[in-house]
Amino acid sequence: MHIGQKLPNVTLPRDGGGDVDLSKLTGKNVVLFFYPRDNTPGCTKESIGFSHMKQEFSDLNTVVYGVSKDSVSSHDKFVAKQDLTVPLLSDEHTDLCETFGVWKEKNMYGKKFMGIERSTFLFNTDGELVQEWRKVKVPDHVESVLLAVKDL
Repeated sequence: MHIGQKLPNVTLPRDGGGDVDLSKLTGKNVVLFFYPRDNTPGCTKESIGFSHMKQEFSDLNTVVYGVSKDSVSSHDKFVAKQDLTVPLLSDEHTDLCETFGVWKEKNMYGKKFMGIERSTFLFNTDGELVQEWRKVKVPDHVESVLLAVKDL
């Protein structure tokens, strides 16, 4: 996925049931934030941050979706436990993660494994990618994304 490319024609299941067809989101700005796992410290902080600022994004004609490899069932528990308000999409087969280039080899304590590199993507109302954040550090990230939306 590169700047200027359109939202992909992908439909994913979301927490609470139902599906989200990304290609049908034109007319609104779209924020997709990819995170490694439900109920881990950084992912929880980031998801809570986007949830707390959901209204600010909404006021700017922007929808926000979190994406991870976790199942819908895991997302449902995560949403309930953390009182999240942003929808979470389940990419169990990593199709969307691979499209965005966030499914990467990681290394923790000398052990190599595949996982999601924390990343965020902003699409304008025409469905075109206008900004991306890769290797995201959670502190102040949600505020940075909101400022970028305000600049659209």
